[in-house]
Amino acid sequence: MATTFDFASADGTVLRGWQDDSDGLPLLISNGLGTIPLAWPGLVGPDSGYRACTWFYRGTFGSERPADHSRVRVEDHVEDAVALLDAMGMDKALVACWSVGVNIGFELAVRHPDRVAGLMAVAGVPGGTFETMGAPWRIPRRLRRPIATSVARTGRVVGPALTWLASKVPVDERTAWLITRTRFIRPEARTEVLVPMLQEFLVQDWRWYMNLAVQASKHDPVDVSSVRCPVTLVAGRHDLLTSMQDVVATAERIPHAEVTVLPGSHFLPLEYPELVSAALGELAKRCDLEPARD
Repeated sequence: MATTFDFASADGTVLRGWQDDSDGLPLLISNGLGTIPLAWPGLVGPDSGYRACTWFYRGTFGSERPADHSRVRVEDHVEDAVALLDAMGMDKALVACWSVGVNIGFELAVRHPDRVAGLMAVAGVPGGTFETMGAPWRIPRRLRRPIATSVARTGRVVGPALTWLASKVPVDERTAWLITRTRFIRPEARTEVLVPMLQEFLVQDWRWYMNLAVQASKHDPVDVSSVRCPVTLVAGRHDLLTSMQDVVATAERIPHAEVTVLPGSHFLPLEYPELVSAALGELAKRCDLEPARD
């Protein structure tokens, strides 16, 4: 059984937290923008082997917007993650991160190394995220960040229209089927997981969502040389948002890192939950971590 709760971050912003109320190794999920905990079916639930927790980004899914609307940088999300660990009574945890959440996970490991037992980065890189977008379309690297940032800034301007339009989109099994046929999300994604994720994703305030994306685009690459905890990176061979080559290159810069390439898209936690769970299980074996207790 999962529960939600509120907790305060360092700057006083009240955020919505989530925990699955299970027993096992402490696990912090640093999610992708606009996604929900159930997007990780292999890691949440009573039989996962983890006491999983996560939080919803500032201004989304019940979390407050900060008094200073500029306080939505990756560094601010890192402090939110620390506040959640404190609220959960977790001195140290495994960190499973996805997409933009990978930026946060690596920053957390650098800024607060004592809180991270091991880091699994799925379909993301430690900073410079927008420079990895569009690689499968053969967009030159020097153009990727300007193009992706321009798209996000335009989305922020037309956000109210997007919010209205998204609220009119019916989300059911047929919608999920159509989306998986575009191959943006692969057909391996299970309908029973994809439908509720899409339902939550579409009802956001899209101006605010695009503002979060713009701020994330400003996060420069992290110096991973100081990351000492065990690291596993998981890449999607058909990922249109994060270059598989960039994920592999990140692993090469961390001597103790392991890397797995799956035949999926950017949405690996939905498409291959068992393999993602197995990757985290192998990472956990390399960590010195005791099961969490209430």
